Amino acid sequence: MRHKILVVDDETMITELLSDHLGDEGYDVFTANCAGSALKLLPEHPDLIILDINMPGTDGLEFCKDIRNHVSCPILFVTARITEQDKIIGLQFGGDDYITKPFSLKELSARVAAHLRRDERTRRSSASVLTSGKLLVNLSHRRIFYRDTEIEVSKKEFDLIEFLLTNAGQVFDRERIYEKIWGYDAEGSADVIKEHIRKIRSKLHEATGEEYIETVWGVGYRWKH
Repeated sequence: MRHKILVVDDETMITELLSDHLGDEGYDVFTANCAGSALKLLPEHPDLIILDINMPGTDGLEFCKDIRNHVSCPILFVTARITEQDKIIGLQFGGDDYITKPFSLKELSARVAAHLRRDERTRRSSASVLTSGKLLVNLSHRRIFYRDTEIEVSKKEFDLIEFLLTNAGQVFDRERIYEKIWGYDAEGSADVIKEHIRKIRSKLHEATGEEYIETVWGVGYRWKH
């Protein structure tokens, strides 16, 4: 099976160069030019992430810190300059290695291969995650985070979020949602869905300022991101 590599750098020239080179080396390569785009690619379950530190907006260090509890793959920082303090901070945030620009493609390939071999020897189960904007839903641990802050939800609220997010863009009526979450033989009313949706919306909006679940009047609900 081909290893998957996620390359994150705000310079398109760099992502295209590394995509072509690593593709020729036999890897499946995904690229992103900002942390937001990279977050959306985490459900691809990359085996290694090459991450530029100096990006506008959310930089590589902050992005690494945000995702580290949800991905176990090696993270290789790329930076134009490096000091001892930079290395300490990067390691504290969860990075595994550094390579300094400008770098040799042969050296990069060697480091990538070495980390993948080491990771295979010590691999632990990777968390299964879904993302929506900056919202990260850890399916393995059943926890929800916005950036580095956890959003507390009940078991049924998590089940509802998982179902709608897994089927983002699709509209489901209350009866279909109730059957999926509570089961076909459950005794109760699909009206309970309305109250659960209200609570979920309130918690997500309070934490993120965003609306994620849309009401399609006369039909039902859908995850809109």
